[in-house]
Amino acid sequence: MATIAVTGHANLTGASLPLIAGALAPLLARYPAAELTGISCLAAGADTVFADAVLARGGRLVAVLPSADYRARVPDGPQAAAFDRLLRAAAEVKVMPYRRAGAVAYAAANRLLLGRAELLVAVWDGAPGGRQGGTGDAVAMARAQGTPVEVVWPAGAARRPLIRPDRRGAPLRP
Repeated sequence: MATIAVTGHANLTGASLPLIAGALAPLLARYPAAELTGISCLAAGADTVFADAVLARGGRLVAVLPSADYRARVPDGPQAAAFDRLLRAAAEVKVMPYRRAGAVAYAAANRLLLGRAELLVAVWDGAPGGRQGGTGDAVAMARAQGTPVEVVWPAGAARRPLIRPDRRGAPLRP
């Protein structure tokens, strides 16, 4: 059985999505479909592209939701539709014991992913994140525990700048 977890950027540009999908397909093709399990938090961007690639390969999808309110935080529109579609397609859904999403819940979800995975696929530009529960944190955790990491960042892939709300809810650039 090949159990592969994903971590990666949620803010990928639209043009990056097919590039990432194209890079994931041959990586996942190394494993027989009947033995492939992909673990994803189903976030926008890398998690969604990976989950779709696992399902397209004929693998089994495990969804890990960091908190009880995780779905409510997904913006309406295409992201919500993709999240709902993938959640329905998941063979297993694990909801972490946190009421609200946040750094602690994301870090706990990463620990669960890495506790079950034989390989971590990181859709990552390699830039240090420094954020608990983020991509860089998951990669560092995997490497520290000896879980192999395969970084996927094809030529032409890019991220959009993140816009985070400040404490009052106003947009704040990183």
